[in-house]
Formats: sequence, structure tokens, C-alpha cells
Amino acid sequence: MKRLPKNRIPEVMGILEGMHPEAMCALDHRSSYELLVAVVLSAQTTDVSVNKVTPELFRKYPDPASLAAADQADVMDTIKTIGLYRNKSANIIKLAQKLTEDYDGIVPSDFNELVKLPGVGRKTANVVMAEAFGKPAIAVDTHVFRVANRIGLTDADDVNKTEDQLKERLPEDQWIRAHHLLIFHGRKVCHARKPDCEACGLNEICLGVKK
Repeated sequence: MKRLPKNRIPEVMGILEGMHPEAMCALDHRSSYELLVAVVLSAQTTDVSVNKVTPELFRKYPDPASLAAADQADVMDTIKTIGLYRNKSANIIKLAQKLTEDYDGIVPSDFNELVKLPGVGRKTANVVMAEAFGKPAIAVDTHVFRVANRIGLTDADDVNKTEDQLKERLPEDQWIRAHHLLIFHGRKVCHARKPDCEACGLNEICLGVKK
């Protein structure tokens, strides 16, 4: 695997910005609590699917205390159209219980505290830190992992190494924006099976293009 020279990265990010100026968090939320739950629910399903179930979920359970006391059967019924809804319903109830019992119902802004919550891994914690609290973080999901390594921003074989390399190669004040741009590029252009290279502004730079 190869990486682009570091001095070409600003050019890459500028092109991505020009292609996806609308890139932003696609999960609807009004608070750190709603964002945290939505991100947990989004694992292995689409943000669009999550956005269809969260309005009713948060109407019934507007805060951690109410979700902590929820009947799992009702939560499952509310989110049953998304993948893994049985496990996710259990996780968000346990998450809400821990928030209520250990954090006074307040979502922590610290990475090490976030990953202690049920159903919260590294990616989820990074999303919450960045979106809810504005803290520099790069959440590496399947899109970010694929696109960063395909373009040549990174040359890593797992998500954690990809995150480390992106942090090392990008200025800290660009981490959050880079996360959104890479996700949008993966969803709209740089698809997993058949990337639309002809429509991509990076086709003269990208190391993944067969030249």
C-alpha cells in the first residue's frame, strides 16, 4: 500500500470540500443524549433508517431517565424497522441506566468515559465528542476507512490505524470536517464495489484509480 505525499493532502481536502460542501452529520438530533442514542442505533444500518424511528423514540423517552425505565418490548417495537433492533434496544436502555446512575443523566464529553457506556465503541465516542462537544476527533466508519485508504491519505489495514494516520497527517482543526467529507464521498461517489471514478474530482490524484 502507498500513501500520497503529505503536501498533496490540502489539495485532496480542497477538492472534497468543493464536491461535498453540504457534508455534515446526517443523524437528526437536538441534544447530546439524542445524538449518542442515534449513533448507537446507526451501527450496521443507514442514518436514513435511524432518522425514521428516533422521532417516536425520543417522544416516548425524551431523556436518559425515561429510557432507563423503559420496557424493552416497547423500545423494540419502536425501533423494529432497523437492523439488530433486539440487541440495540437492550444496549440503549443499559446505556441510559448507566448515564442516569453514574453521570446524573449527563452525557460525558470525555472519550474514556464515553467508551464505558454500553454499546459505545471508539467510533461512537468520537462522533459524540466531535458533534456534541466540538472536540477534535475523527470517527472511522466503513466509508472513512475505505475512502482514506483507497485515495492514499492512509495506508492502514484496520480502522484504528486509519484513525491514527489521519490524525497524524491532518491538522487537528480539520479532523471533524475531514470525517464528514470522507463519509459523504464514500456514500455518493467512492462506493465500495463500483466507485464512480469518472465523476470524481480526485481521479488524477487518487492512488486507487487504475491509470
